Amino acid sequence: MSFTGSSVASAGRTAGRSFNFGRTYVVKPKGKHQATVVWLHGLGDNGSSWSSLLETLPLPNIKWICPTAPQQPITLFGGFPSTAWFDVNDLSENAIDDIEGLDASAAYVASLLATEPPEIKLGVGGFSMGAATSLYSATCFTHGKYENGNPYPANLSAVVGLSGWLPCAKTLSNKIAGVEEAARRAASLPILLCHGKGDEVVPYKFGEKSSQKLISSGFKDAIFKSYTALGHYTIPEEMDEVCAWLTSKLGLDGK
Repeated sequence: MSFTGSSVASAGRTAGRSFNFGRTYVVKPKGKHQATVVWLHGLGDNGSSWSSLLETLPLPNIKWICPTAPQQPITLFGGFPSTAWFDVNDLSENAIDDIEGLDASAAYVASLLATEPPEIKLGVGGFSMGAATSLYSATCFTHGKYENGNPYPANLSAVVGLSGWLPCAKTLSNKIAGVEEAARRAASLPILLCHGKGDEVVPYKFGEKSSQKLISSGFKDAIFKSYTALGHYTIPEEMDEVCAWLTSKLGLDGK
């Protein structure tokens, strides 16, 4: 499936980029289907590796959808192409957000959730850049629209971000302040952030500051879990936390 970016230029580039998403891997629920979660991989990865891990989790009520990001030139890599949900020019707090890429990926995630039955609870999660895209989707949901102005259609019930960061953090408070529906959605949306203090790729402080920004902007059900020796990867202890949290927040019956 291909999504064309908005007509508004982003980060100094001309508009109209085309985003060709790769193969999607689906892990069907082993028990009663109660929730569907789109899970997004990190930079340079694909949906297959995470689908293999998610299939082993003791969450029989969840259907996992693991898409693969488009191949696109990455500014941080000198223009070398990689699978990525959006372009990255720098891993710093002053990095320029690729709004066009973020909007396209968030819209693709929403399209994957659009065909789920109405009684099924919907979530989005991811690792690293996938976590950033998940958190961006959360802000689009609370705001009711993408940055390009198009309406955001999915009704999210849970968001998970592992070893990631919050895009567009500087403008988040302005989008929610004074908008009653946005404030209500922000206050009630459960968000779990996890980050390792030994992360050598996405610094721990990015995750910590992202959680602080979410909470200060009105996301009252956002929590941050830290892991002392964890680098830029996941461990069973962290996935156990994810399982327990999703079971609680999505009201899963476990069979």
